[in-house]
Amino acid sequence: MSKIGFIGLGIMGRPMAGHLLDAGHELVTVERSQPLASELADKGMQTLAHPKAVAEASEVIITMVPDTPDVERVLFGENGVVEGLQPDTLVIDMSSIAPVPTREFARRIVEAGGEYVDAPVSGGEGGAINAALTIMVGATDHGFERARPILEVMGKTITHIGGHGDGQTCKVANQIVVALTIEAVAEGLLFASKAGADVVKVRESLLGGLAQSKILDVHGERMIQRTFDPGFKIQLHQKDLNLALEGARSLDLALPGTANAQQLFQACVAHGGADWDHSGILRALEELANHELGG
Repeated sequence: MSKIGFIGLGIMGRPMAGHLLDAGHELVTVERSQPLASELADKGMQTLAHPKAVAEASEVIITMVPDTPDVERVLFGENGVVEGLQPDTLVIDMSSIAPVPTREFARRIVEAGGEYVDAPVSGGEGGAINAALTIMVGATDHGFERARPILEVMGKTITHIGGHGDGQTCKVANQIVVALTIEAVAEGLLFASKAGADVVKVRESLLGGLAQSKILDVHGERMIQRTFDPGFKIQLHQKDLNLALEGARSLDLALPGTANAQQLFQACVAHGGADWDHSGILRALEELANHELGG
């Protein structure tokens, strides 16, 4: 069993940390203004003053924070991980961040004597709770083999994509596909509703044909039930699509569907929906149609 520092106990990180504790690992984290969640404290998770102290106490460090600057601050800011890094420490970043800075973070951690793995995840809150995440890994072969037993506690589909940054590139591609598919499901159901069809039966029929998808299953149901609590927040998916569009500009690549989905997310934010589940993209389309799904 490993001594693991886990930094980032949000919607996804909290159940992920819980699975590691259940597997017998010792976990520490950084003190926050609010008390540690009881389900983690009761299992023995401890808090320390800052990331440096977490690094000093850990053989493995996992970060699960919102964005690229957050990872940089945790790793390299004042009292950051790198200041307390022990020789051969395994640093696993499971956040969804930009690929190019990821390669630079990996270089700096390796120079400091550690091993770096980028391992962003897909599967949302449900996947985290059920230890069923898809994990996309960028690492050396040695780093992947070291990380694999820990990742297997939290996920079911674990793929070594390639070198440092390639896991993050795969995650950006994932978020493009997810956003466009959510939009497609919303448009299809909205079309059926405005045409007067029963959207419950339409979804049921589509689930048996070529349009079948996990998103039609899970998020189609969310749209019909109008349950837009996250899940995965629109503001976080916006961040991921920004990474996609910034990367596309650097590659001279056109991603028109991604840009359109980003604008629909922005319309949701303008209506107070930054914290809606990303299936809430339906609401922007409803505004354009002057029609509410099922209404």
